[in-house]
Amino acid sequence: MVLPLAATSGRDGKLPISCFIIAKNEAHRIERCITSVIDWVDEVVVVEAGSSDATIQVAKSAGAKVVHNDWEGFGQQKRFAEDQCRNTWVLNLDADEVATPELRSELAAIFSSGQPEFASYWMDVHIVYPGWLKPRLWASDHKCIRFYDRSRVRFRNSALHDSVEPGDYPVGRLSSVLWHHTFTSLEDLSAKCDERATFSALHSSRRSPAKLYLRSLIEWPLVFVKYYLFRRHFTGGQIGFRYCAIMARYRRKRIVRMIARTKSQQLDDTPDKSLENRSNIEHNLVPTTIAVNLESKSRRLSVA
Repeated sequence: MVLPLAATSGRDGKLPISCFIIAKNEAHRIERCITSVIDWVDEVVVVEAGSSDATIQVAKSAGAKVVHNDWEGFGQQKRFAEDQCRNTWVLNLDADEVATPELRSELAAIFSSGQPEFASYWMDVHIVYPGWLKPRLWASDHKCIRFYDRSRVRFRNSALHDSVEPGDYPVGRLSSVLWHHTFTSLEDLSAKCDERATFSALHSSRRSPAKLYLRSLIEWPLVFVKYYLFRRHFTGGQIGFRYCAIMARYRRKRIVRMIARTKSQQLDDTPDKSLENRSNIEHNLVPTTIAVNLESKSRRLSVA
């Protein structure tokens, strides 16, 4: 069901913004996310995909409207969530993210002078390590479009990529950030990355085997340097170093599994297929430890 676009004025003095969140089995952290915006946005919409924990109850108790939708993919789920919002302007949060008071003030200032100038806005998302109260010094993790006019721009219709397509509209820039509590421990991060590597490989486009082999040789050091120096995890001490090592290992593992998938596709194109070769390739692509229904788990696979 697609809801009609609402007028531009908020209710009860709140900003005319719908905040939407997609979630599955996020009862342990979704309340913090909803609480960070519930007092100043017009509505919070949670789209859940069949949670087996108390996600629905927690979200409703925190003041959100909860809608169920079976998982189809990252982009498809967020596009469905957009359609459930009653406001033109939307703010997308993940269940493990928190909007800062500075973001509230900045958005209030934008609406105080009328309609926002741009159709969408870039903003920074900064990781908060487990046990830390705020992001590390000089954090520089990633930027994305999370605040936008859904009548003009929308999320991509992609199972793998959840990013907003700005189209031909110029994009503004917010100075405020989101805090991203993306993992509960380094072990949790490693497990998420392992699953994400397989999910990405299974949904990647066909690549040149030669280029993939070359990338597998250089991916680890390049990614480590990127995260440790350019994304400034060196200010995170030991946990920052270990975070970068896990991310580098994840990126290389993704390439290795893309190679395995390419080999599997080549076997599909060969009339004389070896069952033994196929078995070895599929074992490399999906290790038995994560040979699970990745589609149903993919809500928690987002890594920075």
